[in-house]
Order: sequence, then C-alpha cells, then structure tokens
Amino acid sequence: MTAARATLAGPEPLIDVHAHFLHALTGREDWEAPNAARLRAGDRIGITVHVASTLGSWGFTSPTYFPSPRDVSVGNDAMLDLAEREGGRVKIYVAVNPNDTKHALAEIERCVARGAVGVKLAASRRADDPLLDPVCELAAEQGLPILHHIWQHRRREWPAQEASDGLELGRLAARHPRVAFILAHIGGGGDYAHTFQAVKELPNVHLDLSGSGVDRGMLDGALEAVGPRRLLWGCDVTMETGLAKLRALDVIGLEREGMRDVRWRNAARIFPRGSFPMLEQVAA
Repeated sequence: MTAARATLAGPEPLIDVHAHFLHALTGREDWEAPNAARLRAGDRIGITVHVASTLGSWGFTSPTYFPSPRDVSVGNDAMLDLAEREGGRVKIYVAVNPNDTKHALAEIERCVARGAVGVKLAASRRADDPLLDPVCELAAEQGLPILHHIWQHRRREWPAQEASDGLELGRLAARHPRVAFILAHIGGGGDYAHTFQAVKELPNVHLDLSGSGVDRGMLDGALEAVGPRRLLWGCDVTMETGLAKLRALDVIGLEREGMRDVRWRNAARIFPRGSFPMLEQVAA
C-alpha cells in the first residue's frame, strides 16, 4: 500500500480566507475544470477549508463589479450548493452588490440561513461610501467578517469598478468597530506599504496575504505593521504564491505560534463560532 504524500504546507490546519469558484452560468464551458483543479491543489498544499465567493456571473450577463440582483443570487446559490456538496472543506462568503441595499440585506439573511459565514464586497462602491453602512450593520449583528476587495494605494480611477484602497476601508472600519474587516490581497498589486500605514492603528482590519506578489520585504512589513494576529493566509487566484508566502514566513523567522495564527487561528477567531467545526478540537 502506497503511503500518502505529505502536504506541501505541512500537517497543521490551514484556512484559505480568499478563494473563488466558477459556476455553470459564468460563460465558460469548462467551468468545472478550474473548480476541480482548485480543490486538487488545495489537497496537495494541505488546505483544510477554502472560504470562497463568486461574483455574480463573473461579467458574463452583468458586470463583474456591478452584478444584477439575479446574478448575485444565482452565484450565491451555486456557492451554497458547492459548499453543501463538499461537506465542510468549502465555506462561503455571501457576495452582495451594495448599490441595491434591499437586495443585499435580504441576500445576507437568506444565505446565512443556509450556512454562509462572511460577506464579500467587491469594487461595487467606494469602501467609505455611507451606502455600505447598512451591510456593515447587519454583518455586525450576525457576527460576520467582511472581505473587501482593495487596490493597494489607488492613485487613479479604474474602468468598470469603484476601486478602494486602505485609507477608504479604514474609514469604513472606524465607523463599524464591531465588524472584522479583511483587507484583500496585499500581494495583489499596488503599494502595500501605503496600506500598512493606513490601517495599522485599526484593530478590526486584518490583512489578507493573497495575491500573486511575493516581494521581499512585503511580509516583514506586514508583520511589523499589524503583527501576526492580524494576518490571514489566503490565495485568491494564484495558489502557488499562497504556498510561497507560507514558506517565506518560515524563512523570515515567524515563530510557531505566530505561524499558527496566520494559518488558521486568526480566521477561527473572526468568523462565527462553528464555522470550522473540524478545527474546534485542535483549538481546544
């Protein structure tokens, strides 16, 4: 009998707080293939749970960052169905378009009732816009973290989106101190050093390490700015760079307890109790 291969990231629990999947109405005939590839790669890396979202139809029938109510609901339903099929190794963010407040709030209530554990806000409205306040108030009531798409230091307008940076998310987080905000993909492009300075004094803002960038000094700067208890491991699209960041944290000398915080304990702290039942015994 062949022994199982060791996972690339080691045996300790690992939560990917920034994952994405496709569904049948996203305009790709091969949509199942990248989903299966992500799960295979997760198994090889050693990911315990993928916390994932889908943004409507990913631009196929309405704009990616401004999805129609129908596309929002169809995408969330596809994610809920996937989570149910995968039996615990996939958890979901309910994605909402805050430009339609009534639908966004109803969608959060509906999807939480089916197991959603967080809220995903994309570049649909600037992060400091008061239109986001009702979504944040409901997230606070439900104990849900909010993953917000962020461009690290937005220097200009970008087409087809309302991109935000750390300063703008910081203003939202200051208005809603009971909500845990996940600032997306510090390695996803732009000036992460600007982000570190913008949010380092905001204890309810957590940095998601995902994105394709693995610059020397990026993780050192993140640790210096917010410490290991405010860093969350994630991949976004490029799972290989997620693995690279784990190895880089080891190389720069992050001690074992801090590594456990980044790998899974911080996520277990900010998501609702019971989100990761397979880890409750480990946490105890």
